[in-house]
Amino acid sequence: MIEADGELISRAVQGDQDALSRLLESCSPRLANSMASRIGGSWRPALDLEDVMQVTLLEAFLRIEQCRAREMGSFMAWLTRIAENNLRDAIRELEQARRRIPRAEPAPGANSSLDLFNLLTAASSSPSRQAGRDEIRVILDAAVQRLPPAYEQVVRLYDLDGRSASDVARALARSEGAVFMLRARAHDRLRELLGTESRFFSDGP
Repeated sequence: MIEADGELISRAVQGDQDALSRLLESCSPRLANSMASRIGGSWRPALDLEDVMQVTLLEAFLRIEQCRAREMGSFMAWLTRIAENNLRDAIRELEQARRRIPRAEPAPGANSSLDLFNLLTAASSSPSRQAGRDEIRVILDAAVQRLPPAYEQVVRLYDLDGRSASDVARALARSEGAVFMLRARAHDRLRELLGTESRFFSDGP
């Protein structure tokens, strides 16, 4: 049985989506039971277990080539770490949302693309002042279009349109916690797609 599991995991890591689907189907009930006990009662109105599972399974599909598991126990540990990261990010953002002043509607002409770019690149040197603004918008939009649909929707609604988490949650028929999980994972993917900020500095004056 261990050898069979190892073979299934190996095929999944190599890109066999049927093998990965079988693995995730096998692990999902155990993972759901584990994660359900970690969602405190105060967060349940804003954080649904199904959302945690959906984002986790999507990330597993996107990140499977990074998995180094060789047997079912280590594969389950890898999957659990993904779920724990999602849950941690959601709860952190929900806690911050409780403390912060509600977001105002974006002003006409707000530099949402530039703000998002600087956030993603942690731009201490403010690349938006070195690369042309139109150039950054084009580059960022191209990267956003390469995101999985659920990630793209959250980034466009929350980061670029400036809508509140509750508005985005209603628009997507998800919990607020799911919005924050999807946004965190979308930002991870965008950082990978954008690469180092030096790529985007204009060569000209």
